[in-house]
Amino acid sequence: MRTIAVELGDRRYPILIEAGLIDRAADALAPLARGRPMAIVTDSNLRPHLARLQASLEATGIASEALVLPPGEASKSWAVLAQVCDWLMARGIERSDHVLALGGGVMGDLIGFACAILKRGCPFVQIPTTLLAQVDSSVGGKTAINTAAGKNLIGAFHQPAMVLIDPAVLDTLPPRELAAGYAEVVKYGLIDDAGFFAWCEANGAALLAGDAAAREQAIAHSVAAKARIVAADEHETNGTRALLNLGHTFGHALEAEAGFDGSLIHGEAVAAGIALAFRFSVARGLCPAEDAERVAVHFRAVGLPDGLAAAGIAASGTRLVDHMRHDKKMSAGTLPFLLARGIGRAYLDRSVDLADVAAFLDREPR
Repeated sequence: MRTIAVELGDRRYPILIEAGLIDRAADALAPLARGRPMAIVTDSNLRPHLARLQASLEATGIASEALVLPPGEASKSWAVLAQVCDWLMARGIERSDHVLALGGGVMGDLIGFACAILKRGCPFVQIPTTLLAQVDSSVGGKTAINTAAGKNLIGAFHQPAMVLIDPAVLDTLPPRELAAGYAEVVKYGLIDDAGFFAWCEANGAALLAGDAAAREQAIAHSVAAKARIVAADEHETNGTRALLNLGHTFGHALEAEAGFDGSLIHGEAVAAGIALAFRFSVARGLCPAEDAERVAVHFRAVGLPDGLAAAGIAASGTRLVDHMRHDKKMSAGTLPFLLARGIGRAYLDRSVDLADVAAFLDREPR
């Protein structure tokens, strides 16, 4: 088993990575149960994994109860948040009880936010079942729901008590979801690790085809990178953690334009957003054109969109920038962008004029 720690002082927590971990989850969870039933919240696509988790707990003498929600972004809503909170309170949740969040990014974000506000904060454990959640959203404590104004605009920082990652569950993940999660893996190389991006170019196809060793290596490397960044800048106050948003400003605008209807899922939007961020960096004279092309070529090679046309977005630059104006990072009318001086050389630029972004997007192929 690989163990990676997120070093946050007395809130330090472990990330455990091992194939088959869900079947042995009770070994890690028993100290948290306190002799009380454990609450699990998940979605209906994950009933087989839920059964495995509950069997592990039962074999150790730990009772559990589960709330099964509809899958998809629509569950990250006020109504479902209220449903989760009401269910947890109805079963007598205490402030020291650990809630188990079993699922992808949607479940982790929703359940983490419910735990952040329930009784002014109760602990939870992330058990991510998608590649995207395993390498990104389950680590770092960002929790949120969506609103009509945009994605993740209502939320809180609330760190998990533990993260249990079972790479073997990826065998049941649809290929599209696996590829979407892979975009977040590539991101870690593009931020500050050109050698890891080269590793992705050499191993990404094998990872997506089912190479277990490549998957575990990618997960461990990505999680270690994120743990290091979160420990250095937990609440995004010094600019270090902002690097993790590479591609997300563009990507969230594409998601909003697509209407969160499943036609463009988060990881796909991030891939397109990263490619756009690199091309915008080229347009500003910051980044070598060949680096931006390497990024686009790699995304195309693994079946991910590399821009507006591939993402199915035909909206004008002005309309897409209007979506960006709802971004959480807006301050005094200015939106910082993650740009790049090359592969592995991302940085935060606070001098970007949104009119320039709109003009750039208008030049992009539809």
